[in-house]
Amino acid sequence: MSRPHVAMRKIRDVLRLSIGEGLSLRQIGASLHIPVTTAGDYVRRAKNAGLSWPLPDDLDDDSLESMLFGSPEPVSTQIRPMPDWAKVHLELRRPHVTRLLLWYEYKETFPDGIGYSQFCEHYKHFASKVDVVMRQNHKAGERLYVDFSGGKVPIYNNSRTEIETEAELFVSALGVSALIYAEALSSQELMYWIEVHVRNFEYLGDRCESNVLFGWRLNIS
Repeated sequence: MSRPHVAMRKIRDVLRLSIGEGLSLRQIGASLHIPVTTAGDYVRRAKNAGLSWPLPDDLDDDSLESMLFGSPEPVSTQIRPMPDWAKVHLELRRPHVTRLLLWYEYKETFPDGIGYSQFCEHYKHFASKVDVVMRQNHKAGERLYVDFSGGKVPIYNNSRTEIETEAELFVSALGVSALIYAEALSSQELMYWIEVHVRNFEYLGDRCESNVLFGWRLNIS
């Protein structure tokens, strides 16, 4: 079906502004109130058709439409490869490995692969069939989960050129509240474990009142 005259006129305006006046796609989109991707598609089709500006005087709308849209572009039938979900599942058990990191590695191998949101959805579906899950009901703020992260944090000198020492990372999360606290400590010794709990409770109490959801402290002696 032929495009309305108004639509063809807008296509001519895109070609005039792009080929004739050299405006960027962003400028064209703002000027004509159309998406940048739409303007880019028109310009690409015109270049593929060998058109220049000004257009020939005898080129009517039907002929122009035929030149731009008459030959449908072949639809790619290539199936985007999916990650090895079993391998992803095992990798996520390693320290400091996240879904985002594994997705980046996947995209390096398959640039046209699925997006991050789809990656997470597919993995969630896979994991739901693998993991044995015990459902627990929690009341907001009823439980506080605490532990050391298992990985150490490098502490650099003032010039930030050399690592002077490494710190243990203490982390706590107040269940169902998204309220978390983190602090770097010299070690996991009992003295530091007790002291960080005192600061943790003080900080979480203040944050619950002010609704600030994240706290961080560096405490290296």
